Parts: sequence; C-alpha cells; structure tokens
Amino acid sequence: MRTVTATAAAVTAALAAGAASVAAGRLASDAALKAAPGRPLPTEPRLTVHGTAAGQITLTRDLAALRPGRYGLAGDGSHAVVGPVLGTAEHDADTVVRRLERVTHGTLAAGDRAWFTPNLYVGNPGTALDLEYADVEVPGELGPLPAWFLPGSRPTWIIAVHGLGATREHAMNFMAPLRRRHVPVLALAYRGDVGAPPSPDGLHHFGETEWRDLDAAVRYALDHGARQVVLLGWSTGATMALRTAALSGVRERIAGLVLDSPVLSWETTLRALATARRTPGALLPLAVRAAQGRAGLHADSDVHTGGLYRPAVPTLIFHGPDDVVAPWRLSRRLADTHPRLVALHTVEGAPHGAMWNADPDHYEEILRRFMTPLV
Repeated sequence: MRTVTATAAAVTAALAAGAASVAAGRLASDAALKAAPGRPLPTEPRLTVHGTAAGQITLTRDLAALRPGRYGLAGDGSHAVVGPVLGTAEHDADTVVRRLERVTHGTLAAGDRAWFTPNLYVGNPGTALDLEYADVEVPGELGPLPAWFLPGSRPTWIIAVHGLGATREHAMNFMAPLRRRHVPVLALAYRGDVGAPPSPDGLHHFGETEWRDLDAAVRYALDHGARQVVLLGWSTGATMALRTAALSGVRERIAGLVLDSPVLSWETTLRALATARRTPGALLPLAVRAAQGRAGLHADSDVHTGGLYRPAVPTLIFHGPDDVVAPWRLSRRLADTHPRLVALHTVEGAPHGAMWNADPDHYEEILRRFMTPLV
C-alpha cells in the first residue's frame, strides 16, 4: 500500500511540475504573441532621466543610451526627440548626455523613466509633419483597416507596414522625403492595431495571418490608381511583405520590397523576447511549442522550404549585427543566396526596427537609389 501511495504521489508531483512548465512556457510566449502596439519590446531597456538643460538631456549610461543617430524618447505620457551623444558635454561614469531636439508632448524631469523608440513623430501626418493626407479605410477580411494616404503623382505607390511593438506612426519617418519625390504612400494599421479589427484569437502570428491585411492594402492601391506597388516593412511587417509577394493573387503588381530588420525566424525572435523577460533557458523550447500550439504557427523549416522567403522581385534589406530581436545573419544569408535580387545594407549600432535612426541621410540615399528605377 505504501508503494502504491508513493507512486501516486510521484505521478501527481510530476503532473503538477509538467503543468507548471507548460504554464510557464505559455507565459514566456506572451512576450511576442501579445506584444502591445506602441509599447517597448522587452529587449528595450528603461532609462532614467537625470536632468535636462538647453538642447541636451542626461540619461543613465547604457548601451542603448550610446546608440548613434536620432530616436524618439518615450515615457508614460511624454515623447521627445533626441539626437547624437554630445561629445563636448560633461559626462560622468554613470550618465550620457545627448542632444535634446524637442519635446513633443508631456515633460521630462529628473527621475522619469523612458525608452528609445524609432518613432520621431507622433499623431498623424497632418499634425506631426504638416503634410496633406487622407484617412482611408482598406477593406480587410476581418473588417475595415484604417490607413493614411499621402497623394503623389507617381504611378508606383509605397505601402508601409509596421512591425512588433510599433504602430503606423513609424512610417512618418519616411513621409517627408517620399513626398518630395511625389511618391504616393499608404501607411496601414492592421489586425490588432488601435482602430483595426482584433485578431480572432487576440494573438500576433508573426505575419502568418497578418499578411492578408497587407494583401488587402495592395488591392486597395491597385483599385485606386496605382500601377504597381513597393512594400516597405519593418520587423514582422517585413515578414508580411515577403509573404504577400509570395502568396498574393496580384503579386505580379508588386515591383519591389524594402525590408527593415526582417523577422526571418519567428522561433529565434520569440526566444530572444522571452529571454529578455528573464525566461530560464530550459523553458525556451516550451515557449516555442506554446506559441505553435496557441497561434498555429508553422515551423521555421516549413516556411523556408516553402519558398516564402525567396524574393522574386528586387529587394533591399536594411539590417545590422546589433539587432538582438531578429538575427542579422539570416538577412545576410538571404542576400548571399539571392545576390541578383537581394541587396543587404548593413547598419552598425542600430536596434531592431531602427536602421534609419542610426544614419537617416545615408539610409534615405540608399532607398532613393533603389526606388528610382521602380517609380
């Protein structure tokens, strides 16, 4: 009898431990599957504001605070734009002084916590950039998708789609230079975004289902005067662009792809985000399996062997080795495998989804050269 009791207790303990592990894996997968639009990814550190002065801001010394380029600095209820580290300013061992270009809204005081974001602009193209635009609705399979449309005389439209932790405001970084070249721009909000229909299961799918919203935007553009389109995507938005170019029924009208920090392995990205949430290494495989089960995701091997990441049109990739969310080596492999169609522009020092921020002028020149024969 004692043996039976002991065995039952051991089985019960094992089942409890297994259930706890499954629950932990599910919780770890939330880092990616429930990433909130407009909120920082867990890989993005919170920095403490130590003070501000005329044209400068002092932040906690951190690798993030030392990044090259221009960024938004977001807090709870505040947004500012910061420029490069000021080499002439007085620093100490624990702080970094950067140029403070403007405070968009709210205030930044000593002790506030804030994080870097690629978004230099908030609001809409009218209020933020003083650009003519229209609020339009793209008919999507789940319902109307809000989008901003900036008119232009070119027959080729750019359709911009954001990625993890971002919103369509990300596209405003590019709107002014594209407007100067008379290129129409459609910036899309898709399922799960504010104002758009929710995903049926409330989860992100790393582009596996979201690409159909981008496909709807392509069809909208063609129905409203575009002769062809170029898809510009960041992060999982880049994944959506690749899938749309491979699967859309109107893919012959897609003239090119511009991919910034593309997520080419959702399993690797999920592991990175879960690790940033301090998930123990032993639970990472459970997080991957939980994501597959909850969101119905295909294994990475299925995606690559299926040819979804084999561009059939000219493709420009901006990516760099400092991206800890989506590995740069996968973009390099894609470019090496398809050298006639894919050009990789390596960006040093930039975090995920922020290749433009590290060196805007150079980025825009590379983009201009790529776009010239397409528009």
